[in-house]
Formats: sequence, structure tokens, C-alpha cells
Amino acid sequence: MAMKHSVASMTDADFVSVLEKEGKMRIDDFIKGAMELAEDVHSDSFREDGSSSFLETHTWPVAVDVMRHYKSLNRPITSVEIASAILHDISEDNDRIIDLYKTKDYGFEAYLKYRFGSRVYYIATSLKLKDLAGYDGKNDEERKLSRFHEYCDFLVAADYDIKVTKLADRLNNMEFILNIAKQNKKMVYDKIKRYLRESEDFYLCFTILHPRTPDFYNKLRSCYEQLRSTYYEYTLTMPQTNEGADRT
Repeated sequence: MAMKHSVASMTDADFVSVLEKEGKMRIDDFIKGAMELAEDVHSDSFREDGSSSFLETHTWPVAVDVMRHYKSLNRPITSVEIASAILHDISEDNDRIIDLYKTKDYGFEAYLKYRFGSRVYYIATSLKLKDLAGYDGKNDEERKLSRFHEYCDFLVAADYDIKVTKLADRLNNMEFILNIAKQNKKMVYDKIKRYLRESEDFYLCFTILHPRTPDFYNKLRSCYEQLRSTYYEYTLTMPQTNEGADRT
């Protein structure tokens, strides 16, 4: 039987409850601060369907998946790993960040490093895709490929907490797209193609590179197979529109 890939939706109160009851974690000021910053930056952000809250269907669920992974291995997890998972997409919302911090003497990245320390800062800024202008290539497709290869090199060499956070992030993104794959949107069509290609080129293999993450391999593999079937069954027969924007 195929694994089900529904996307969890949880409020901030649900998130706190799961961390406390299931994760046996204390919600300290570090986690509270990360939640407050994520809410400031992502509060008006929605997923590819235009209606699902980014916080409730991505930010909180990804952090929960990171916690569950650590707990499943009886591996110690601290507020640093949780805060890093909460803030892993924080640098993506550039316009929102500029808006929030334009009246301050310091920049957003300086605040992030000061408030949460060098580790959280490093993870949050390193997982962000760099601007294409910095890559060689005859066109955007070649530049995107160069950027992807560099990003893969970074992930292969990265520490365990970065690996787990990125895999939880990618799994959530694939599961969400799977659940809205029947929508007639070019952005959905393009993301399905990209997620399939990048799974084949890197992410499935990434899960079995040392240190292995078999739980993520099983989930990613299942989601990939269902996404591929859905792509051929529905998406290629649909007329395409021009909507949407990219997230990693």
C-alpha cells in the first residue's frame, strides 16, 4: 500500500503542544524568540495554492519533523536545532525583511546573528539559494544548474543538523505540491518537474550518504513515486497558466 502524504497544518499553539508533549521539550526564550521572528516575517505568506498559511503548513511542520527524526534515533536535540528549523526559510522573504528592518540602524542578518547566535545564523543564511547573477552560464537554465551543483556540494559536506533540516524542508515541499498537483497552474507544473529532477539527481541519494537517514529516504522515495505518477497522469494533460513564484 502506498504511503499517504497529507500535509499537516498546525497553529502555533499546536506546534508548542507537540514539542512539549511529544518532544518532551521546554519552550524556552530561544524557541519563543524564533517563533516570534518567524511570525513577523512569514505571517502574510501563503503556499502555492494561494490560501494555505506558510507558517501552519511549512514552518511549524518542518520543525516538528526535525524533532521527530531526532527523537526516533534517541539523538539529543536542543533549542538550537528547533530554532534553526523554525528559521530555515527566514532569509527567503526579502521584501518582508526589508520592510520590518528599514527603520533600524542594523541589518536583518546582523540582528539574526546577535539574537540567535552564529549557528542559527549560519543555517538560516546558508540554506538560502544565492542569486543567479553570481553564476556562469549562457542562459538561466545553465546558471540554475551551476547553482544547484554548488548547493549539493554544500549539503554533502554540511553537518547533520543542516542535512536533517533540509530533508524535512524538501519533503514538506514535495508533499504539499503532491496534494495540489491537479491545480491548473504553471508554477505547480514547473515545481513538479524540478522536484522530480532534483530527487533523481541528488536528494534520494543524499539520504543514503553517511550519516544515513533511512526514515527520510522512505518518505522521499514514496513521495517521489507518487508525484511522478501524478505528473504523468494529470499534469501533462492540463493547459498551463502563468502563476506562482519559486521557493526552495
